[in-house]
Amino acid sequence: MHPVDTFELVLVLFAAVIALHWIAERLSFLPSAALLLGGGALAFLPNLPKVSLDPELVLVLFLPPLLMDGAYYAAFGRLRRHLPGILSLAVGAVLFTTLVVGLVLHLLVPGLPWAACFALGAIVSPPDAVAARSVLQRVKLPRRLQALLEGESLINDASGLVLFRFAVAATLTGSFNVLDAGTSFLLLAIGGVVVGTAVGFGGTFVLRRLPDQTLMVATATLLSWAAYLAGEAVHVSGVIAVVAAGIVLGWYQHEVLPARVRMQGSAFWRTLVFSLEALVFILIGFSLRGVLDRVGLERVFTSMALPVIGIVVTVLLTRFVWVFGSELLLGTLKRTGVSQVRPLGWRQATILSWAGMRGVVTLAVALSLPNEMPGRDLMLVSAFAVILATVVLQGASLRWVIKTIGPKDRDPPPNVTLVQAEAAIARAKRAEVEARAYDEEGKLAHPRLLEEYRKRDHVTERYAGDASTYMPGIRAHFDIVLAAVAAGRKKLIRLHRQGEIEDEVLHNLERDLDLEELAALFQGGEGAEIRGPGEDA
Repeated sequence: MHPVDTFELVLVLFAAVIALHWIAERLSFLPSAALLLGGGALAFLPNLPKVSLDPELVLVLFLPPLLMDGAYYAAFGRLRRHLPGILSLAVGAVLFTTLVVGLVLHLLVPGLPWAACFALGAIVSPPDAVAARSVLQRVKLPRRLQALLEGESLINDASGLVLFRFAVAATLTGSFNVLDAGTSFLLLAIGGVVVGTAVGFGGTFVLRRLPDQTLMVATATLLSWAAYLAGEAVHVSGVIAVVAAGIVLGWYQHEVLPARVRMQGSAFWRTLVFSLEALVFILIGFSLRGVLDRVGLERVFTSMALPVIGIVVTVLLTRFVWVFGSELLLGTLKRTGVSQVRPLGWRQATILSWAGMRGVVTLAVALSLPNEMPGRDLMLVSAFAVILATVVLQGASLRWVIKTIGPKDRDPPPNVTLVQAEAAIARAKRAEVEARAYDEEGKLAHPRLLEEYRKRDHVTERYAGDASTYMPGIRAHFDIVLAAVAAGRKKLIRLHRQGEIEDEVLHNLERDLDLEELAALFQGGEGAEIRGPGEDA
C-alpha cells in the first residue's frame, strides 16, 4: 500500500471511530462493542484495502500508554489492600482458564498436541486492560470491586503472555518444565517491577528539572514506552514495568507537576487514550477479514463451529467457577473463625465473574502464532470469537447487570470523607492567609483577603456538618457564578469581534474565564462531568 493510501485509510478509520462512537452514545450502547462490530463490517466493504497488523507493533504501540493510564490514576492504597484478591484473579484465574480451555480443546479436537491446546488457553485467558477500562469508566462500582477489576487488568496480561510463550515453546520443541516456568514467571515479574520502578523514579527526576510545560507533558508521555521497551530489552515483563512506572509517577505527580502541566497533560492524555482505545477495537474488527480470508468462511462453519463455541462457553464459565469457588473457600474460612477474610457476596461475585472482556492482548498474541503451529487457524478463529463474545455480550450488558443486581459497598467508610477533606484544606488555607495578612509592624495589610478565606473556612465547615442541607444553596451559588462567566465571555467576544481588543488580550482573558468556569463546575458538584476517564477525585 502506498504511504499516501495508508494515511488516507487512517483518516477514514478516525472518521469511522467518531461516527461509531457518536452512534453508540446516542443508542446507549458500549462504544468498544460498536467499534468492534463496525470495524468488522467496514473491513468487508468493496475497494477498501486489507489491514494487516503486526502483533509486536500492536503490543508496543497500544499497550504501554493504555496500561500507564490505568496505573497512573489507580487507587494505589486500595490496590495494595486487595493485592491477594488481585493476584488470585491475575495469576490464579488466568492459569485456571488456561488449563481448563486446554483440556476442553483437547477433548473437542483430540489430534491437537496438549501444548498447542494450552497455548490457545493462554491466548484467551487474560481479560484485557483496554476492554476493562472502556467499560469500568462508564459504571459505578463498590470500591473493593473496582480495585479488583483495575488491579487484575494491570497484571494479568503478563501472566497470559508468559504462559503463552512457554506453551508455544513446548509445542515446537516437545519439552516443558513446570518448575522452570514458575521460576521464569517470578523472575520476569520481579524484574519488571525493578525496571519499572527505576524508570518511574528516573522520570520524576527528569520532570523536576524540565523548564517548559510542553516538554514535561511530552516526557511523561514517552515514559510509558520507555518502561515497556526497557523491560523487554533486559528480558523481563514489559507489562509489569509499565504498571510499576505508572504507579510511581501517579504517586509523585502531585509534587512534581505544576497545576498548569497537569491540566494540559490531562487534556492531551485523554485525547491520546481515546484515540488509541478506539483504534484498537476498530482494528480488531478490521483484522477479522484477514483471518476469514485465510481460513475460509465455509470452513469456519463446517469444521470449526463446534470447538469454537466450546471454547467461548468454557472461557465464560471458567471465570464464574474460579470466582465463586474462591467465594466458597473464603466463606468456609470465615465460618471456621478466620476473621481476616471477607467474601465479596454473591452480588459482587456475579459482577466480577461477568466482567471478563478480552481484547488487544488476545488479538496480538493470536496473530503472533508461528505458521508451523498446529491448529493455528482454529486458534485465530477462536481468539476472535472470544473477543467478540466477551466485548459484545459481556461488555455491552455489564451496565445492565450492575443496575439489576445492585451491588452493595461493604468496605468500611474512609476515615475522612470528601467534605471533611475540603474543610481541612479550607482551615489550612485560612491559617496560612492569617499568618501572612499582617505586615512586619503587625498591621493588617490584606483585610479583604483575610475576610474571604475566613468566610470560605466557615462555609466549608458548615457544609461538612450537613452537606445535604447546604448543597442546594451551593449549587445555586455556582450557577450564578457560571452565568456571570458566560456573560463575561459574551462581552469579551463582542469586544474582539468589534476590533476593540487584540487577539492576545482575547486569549489571556478567555483563559482566566475558563479557569473560573472549571473551578465553579468542580465546586458546584459537576466536576465528574469534565474529569477524564480513570481520574480519581
